[in-house]
Amino acid sequence: MTADGALRAGGAAAWQADPYTYALRTGRGPLFLRRHDGRLLPLEVERWCAAADSADLTVLKRCRGAVLDIGCGPGRLVTALAELARPVLGIDVSPVAVARTVRSGGSALCRSVFDPLPREGSWDTALLIDGNIGIGGDPPALLARLGRLVRRDGTVLAEAAPLDLDERVLVRVDDGRGALGSVFPWARVGAPALRRHAEAAGWARTEQWSVAGRSFVALRRPAGSG
Repeated sequence: MTADGALRAGGAAAWQADPYTYALRTGRGPLFLRRHDGRLLPLEVERWCAAADSADLTVLKRCRGAVLDIGCGPGRLVTALAELARPVLGIDVSPVAVARTVRSGGSALCRSVFDPLPREGSWDTALLIDGNIGIGGDPPALLARLGRLVRRDGTVLAEAAPLDLDERVLVRVDDGRGALGSVFPWARVGAPALRRHAEAAGWARTEQWSVAGRSFVALRRPAGSG
């Protein structure tokens, strides 16, 4: 999960006061996304702040060439790839997330995926893990942006929600104890919806797999496409 939408909605000052910042500094929750209807969606802060797990490793072994981790959070995937001497860059709008990634030995920039980025059009692999397909609340727009970041024969590896859903909601980060972040748009999509959104943005699903209750999809552009 990333704070990309939160920062764009509320500004840097609001983000610095967000409970997500505190959770990253301590490496633990509880932390939730609070929907506009009051429902709380748990966020796995402890897993994000730990080393890459068995499910993550199935993603990392599918990475090819230079990797861009979008919404890298505290950087466990960036760090794991760096330890394998793989060229990798993480981006996140949270300064605390970027600092933690760098302290762990990874390379990261404090940027939104919608900002100008290094090597646009030449990344071999882009990652949208931990629900980051939801950035901006508009999966087709996000996937279209990735089409300008990834090379023509490159790959997007995305994590889908484990349920068959397709929703766009307004959310706030909530620590369950009264601290709330700014409102921002978010999306939650299961694998079927992700495939539909990908096709609308010019991507085709090439692989789908599940590990430890998590679901992943590999996307590439069809041969001969524009």
